[in-house]
Amino acid sequence: MEKKEKMVLPDLIRKLVLSWLLSATVIYMQLLGKQINLKDITGLQTISFLQIVIMTAAVFAVLCLVSFKAEKDIKKLERYGIFAVFTVLALLGIMTSFTVPFLCIVILTEGILFFYARYGENREYLEITDKIKNNKAAVSAVGIAALMFLLFVSVWTVCRVLTYSSPTFDFGIFSQMFYHMKTTGIPNTTVERDGLLSHFNVHVSPIYYLILPFYWLYPEPVTLQVMQAVILASAVVPAWKLARKFGCKPFVSALFCITLLLYPSYSGGTSYDLHENVFLTPLLLWLFYSIDTKKKWGVAVFGILTLMVKEDAAVYVAVIALWLILRSVCQKDSDWRWGAKAGSLLFAGAVIWFFAVTGYLAQYGDGVMTGRYSNFFYDDSDSLFSVIKVAILCPLKVLYECVDREKLLFIAQTMVPLCGLLFLTRKYERMVLLIPYVLVNLMSDYTYQHDIFFQYTYGSTACLFYLMLANYADLAEKIKHVFWKYLPFLCTAVISAGYLWIFVVPRAITYPRRYVQGKEYYQEMDQILQIVPKDASVAATTFYTVPLSNREILYDVRYGSLEHILSTEYVVLAIQDERSYTSYAENGENGYENFTGILERNGYEIIAQLDDTIVIYQKEN
Repeated sequence: MEKKEKMVLPDLIRKLVLSWLLSATVIYMQLLGKQINLKDITGLQTISFLQIVIMTAAVFAVLCLVSFKAEKDIKKLERYGIFAVFTVLALLGIMTSFTVPFLCIVILTEGILFFYARYGENREYLEITDKIKNNKAAVSAVGIAALMFLLFVSVWTVCRVLTYSSPTFDFGIFSQMFYHMKTTGIPNTTVERDGLLSHFNVHVSPIYYLILPFYWLYPEPVTLQVMQAVILASAVVPAWKLARKFGCKPFVSALFCITLLLYPSYSGGTSYDLHENVFLTPLLLWLFYSIDTKKKWGVAVFGILTLMVKEDAAVYVAVIALWLILRSVCQKDSDWRWGAKAGSLLFAGAVIWFFAVTGYLAQYGDGVMTGRYSNFFYDDSDSLFSVIKVAILCPLKVLYECVDREKLLFIAQTMVPLCGLLFLTRKYERMVLLIPYVLVNLMSDYTYQHDIFFQYTYGSTACLFYLMLANYADLAEKIKHVFWKYLPFLCTAVISAGYLWIFVVPRAITYPRRYVQGKEYYQEMDQILQIVPKDASVAATTFYTVPLSNREILYDVRYGSLEHILSTEYVVLAIQDERSYTSYAENGENGYENFTGILERNGYEIIAQLDDTIVIYQKEN
């Protein structure tokens, strides 16, 4: 009798997935009698989470026993079993909750699973080397593209400031925070929560201190906008090094970097001013590069720096760590232990940091913003563990939520430019890198997380681009003709450029055009705001907090308490901004008049006014 092959981790994972899908299908069948709809999963309240855990464990034990006893290889049977069981589960879901987008994502998943069932996984990894000569023309092309990106984003965002288009949330809070960091070293604000507190009580982002030296040199809001553009443009350095590490030709590497800069959500994410998330793409790409070059110091440094971005940045580090562990145990080389060890340490560090920071926010800060996943809270809990439990109990719910109607445009804008390269692989552990995109951008019902004009795409973008590059490298190895080697990234660059022109550029050019057309008027506004002394306490409406943010005490009229507003020496108002006075309105009207009446009765008088745009009140001594 032949000696049976020892089961390895990929075999165990395959059995575990099959066991889980079988259990989830049984659970879903139980819910059919309760007329469950994937849009409303209250039926899950009747199911014990322990039940699916026990069922999965029992089936898993049986599969392991069968594999141990069987005389022939049953790997292919298990792969086809995953495909077949998911088919049954998907048909049940379509019967209860049919939508065209849901049908499409089911078909896509079925295609991936069928390909896996038919061909299995590929455990052969490319041998890549650092000894590849660069091409000056390609390097110059990347440098020019990065400079153009830097200018594009800088002009766009700086003109938002110059045209008084940047509001308190989310730029006034950061601008005042940097003033406090410069003067006291502490990231305090008064405008963020109507009182003096550290911004780190809302979001823990020590990474901001990396910008502070530049703000120190020129302490103005526009500095922060320019630095944001610099940080994003810098991602071409690790992107280039990764592409060359994977053996891509110089101009293919250049196309890869240029595609990143053209990717619509990359510049689009700056649409609402500065956010710490912009650090994620360059840092994560450096982390990937450190992993692929086996640089221990790089893995440690960029892992820690990524965790410093924000409390939820731990998700990205944990996912990359999980991918690294899986990749290491699946590949057949002498260094697999290095990857497994590094991945385990990264994962442990991410988890410890996440619980430490979220614990701090829960006890001393505003808590973790878990409400953005309320569409998964079925058990009267607002914990992220409820999201995990639903994903395990009902995987179809995840697929259904990912293709909600309002997310379809976002999916088209972010997935189409990547030309399907994300799924062209038989190294299925790489699919783990899709988790940030699914978890952060698609599963949540918080509108802004699936919008290319907000800052929530930067972490998932790094993972998507690395996944695309790794898959391309496998594909290119089999392509002989030079044209076909260039074609994939040429297509991604062209589509990204088209999307950028259609979706992003029209919004971006609004602000430079507005500034050029009204330059003299904005200069008048600058002059009138100079009336307010630098050391005076101020309350202002939302679009005036940014230019007035270099001071110790600042409140937003809309969100500030009347007590705090009336304690300030100056009040700066946008006359036409009705939203700022809604709490003072009667039946939705006369909010501005009522508010200014309160000011006048409390000793404030007008000291300056520009047309019907801006008025400044000063409190009488």
